Amino acid sequence: MSSKKHTSEQTTAQLSEQTAQQQQRPPAEVRYANELQRLQEYDQTQQKTQPRPTPQGWQMSMLAVRDFILGNASLDIEKKLVCPASMIERILVTLASQRALLLIGEPGTAKSMLSELLATAISGNSTLTVQGSAATSEDQIRYGWNYGLLLNEGPSTKALVASPVMRAMQEGKIVRFEEITRCPPEVQDGLLSILSERLLMVPELAHNDEHATIYAKAGFNLIATANTRDKGVNEMSAALKRRFAFETVFPIAHIDDEMSLVKRQVKQLLTEQGIDTAPSDEVIKILVTMCRELRTGIKTSGNAIEKLSTTLSTAEVVNVAQAVCLHGYFLRGDAGSPADILNAMLGCAIKDNNDDKLKLRRYLDHHAKQRPESGWQDLYQSRLELLG
Repeated sequence: MSSKKHTSEQTTAQLSEQTAQQQQRPPAEVRYANELQRLQEYDQTQQKTQPRPTPQGWQMSMLAVRDFILGNASLDIEKKLVCPASMIERILVTLASQRALLLIGEPGTAKSMLSELLATAISGNSTLTVQGSAATSEDQIRYGWNYGLLLNEGPSTKALVASPVMRAMQEGKIVRFEEITRCPPEVQDGLLSILSERLLMVPELAHNDEHATIYAKAGFNLIATANTRDKGVNEMSAALKRRFAFETVFPIAHIDDEMSLVKRQVKQLLTEQGIDTAPSDEVIKILVTMCRELRTGIKTSGNAIEKLSTTLSTAEVVNVAQAVCLHGYFLRGDAGSPADILNAMLGCAIKDNNDDKLKLRRYLDHHAKQRPESGWQDLYQSRLELLG
């Protein structure tokens, strides 16, 4: 039996790895298939000796979901997010109830990543997603129709096109709603009855009582995200706000934690591209230090400096670090150097704001220049070619 089980685990791992290699960005349930399997098996083993209650509709216990996100060294589960354990525990309790969750914060603070990890660990599926925008319609939240079938056969379950929200209700899973405040208020309010009554009416199917009302199965809930910089674009109604528990996701507080996360995520991104290298610790330290100082307007020494208008979030730092490595790998055959940082930042983190470019130039002239390390000096020298 143990031999067969081992063969089954190898097959699952190989299939997940093959799938991941064929996709630019595999969903979390594919990337972390082995970890999810280990956690579920550990749950089953532990249940024999101590209680590990699992909320209704969840694929594993709340303790296992917490370990999946925050890591568990004894089970070889990597830490995927830098945040307080108390915040994750509050979030899990919310999702185990019949209250939806709204993650708010600055752009790039890993709200979407957190929602993806939560949906993956709880439901085993992170792809039931609605992307909020000015073009998002109520059909994308509730349901639509295959108009060819609708004209030929009239309203029927066959002609019905389920939205991600409807599918999540039918399957008892988590649905994600990205950037909910980008949607018009009347579209947002399409969620009111779904979140309060946990049902969705399909009046067109009133002739068929069995399918005219969709009742949410155990495990259904909704995780929405919103950027604080979008506040005022499309404010949520007071009625909809009452259906949500709000949780603010803050930027990473400690520089060592941010450096560790950036290094780990860049390595993962490069591995997915088939590149067996990573930026040096020197590049990571200089990049993270510079971005934190320009983000907060405070040097590590405590002195005030000019802040940039862009967020220079951890997500953008990861993108820049990846670009540094790709620059060195494909153009010189190395892992990138501090001199490549500025080149990677322009267009990636610093976009079309000329004031930000001037502030960056002053930062390099007055702050990078003063640092004696060779990497900082290489970064300083690169400004002449790129910023004039």
